[in-house]
Amino acid sequence: MTIDSTAIESIRAIAEGATESDLVRYRGIRTWTEHIVSPLAVEDTVVQTMPDVSPTKWHLAHTSWFFETFLLTPHLTGYRSPQPIFESLFNSYYNSVGAQFSRPERGLLSRPTLAEVLEYRRVIDVGIAQLIERGLLDNSACRAIFELGMRHEQQHQELMVTDLKHVLSQNLVEPIYRERADAPNSLVSPLEWIAFPEQVCEIGFDKSGDAEESPFSFDNEGPRHRVLVGDFELATRPVTAGEYLAFIDDGGYRTHSLWLSEGWARVRDLGWQAPLYWREDDGAWTQFTLSGRRPIDRSEPVTHLSYFEADAFARWAGARLPTEFEWEVAAEDVPVEGRFAESNRFHPGPAPAGAPGLTQMYGDVWQWTQSAYGPYPGYAPAEGALGEYNGKFMSGQMVLRGGSIATPAGHVRPTYRNFWHPPTRFQFSGVRLARKR
Repeated sequence: MTIDSTAIESIRAIAEGATESDLVRYRGIRTWTEHIVSPLAVEDTVVQTMPDVSPTKWHLAHTSWFFETFLLTPHLTGYRSPQPIFESLFNSYYNSVGAQFSRPERGLLSRPTLAEVLEYRRVIDVGIAQLIERGLLDNSACRAIFELGMRHEQQHQELMVTDLKHVLSQNLVEPIYRERADAPNSLVSPLEWIAFPEQVCEIGFDKSGDAEESPFSFDNEGPRHRVLVGDFELATRPVTAGEYLAFIDDGGYRTHSLWLSEGWARVRDLGWQAPLYWREDDGAWTQFTLSGRRPIDRSEPVTHLSYFEADAFARWAGARLPTEFEWEVAAEDVPVEGRFAESNRFHPGPAPAGAPGLTQMYGDVWQWTQSAYGPYPGYAPAEGALGEYNGKFMSGQMVLRGGSIATPAGHVRPTYRNFWHPPTRFQFSGVRLARKR
């Protein structure tokens, strides 16, 4: 499965918001998913290395299942699923739809084969084309599900990359997913601070005001509401790998007073000594990347940190993590530009030298905030199965902002709320410091 450079440029333009027909946008997003898969061997697509990781083949099927379940089956007259058992095999967590195959056991599914899953995708693509050609997207309910389905696939594109990195990292061969020729960068932009005054802010996606420029948002981004944000300062860039090495060298993983209780328990019980994928051999630090094992580049943002590690580093640095509201206030007027998945880099890069103001607010690494993931005032999940999309997860997780090197361009906004459990390390997650003015 190969995709030429012209097709990739077309996909990038679509992902970045070019005005295209519904069918062209749909095909562009689906093609990018298969671009992600194109370097893989069949064997790579079936492995599951931990319960939080899903096999690539499962992602390919599940994203198709979503369109089939919520669009084709209820709305396309005459549509019949080619494999009714897929209803449970590739249902992730929608209890309203029916039973689900156990998430930790997805790696046991040697069948259907990858070829059968790809054929399933073709069937779904034909069905969506028919749905569009028949004008069914003129129905507002169908339109909303169609748009959600495409953003849902983009979320799984990012998950495919992060899951695949974990899969390949467990192989002693340490396979290379995509070659990357850039050399380490010796220039490190100075960390400075931008001050923000105390203010009452409008937080969240504005369905009325932003409709023309960015018509889509997930339900957890609203309702828009007012929040009092105290005065604060935000670092101009994320923490670098070199700065994190200083934390390690200063005994950061041996100093219990820096850690939240649950985080310290993880350090003690799991033997954490550095970010995920880092390794020290004879005093030299390297990290596994999707372009192979490489020396640590001190100028790059540190990545693959848990919330606990990000919080401990902030304490060590005499600072703290920003709240998600502080982050949104700071990011509101920053262009949504940066290194995203379409760069084909799949590893964060250094901050641009000499750039004024806030840099790397978007792309490169997700930024942990100190905010628990919960509903905004007035939030109510949608009725029916799609009400299970976000609301049911509003417990025990922390909010991240900004996107990463694995996030599709055009997918994030200033109001976008990602969320993961505090111990999570396999995401491209880093840290930006905040402090009181």
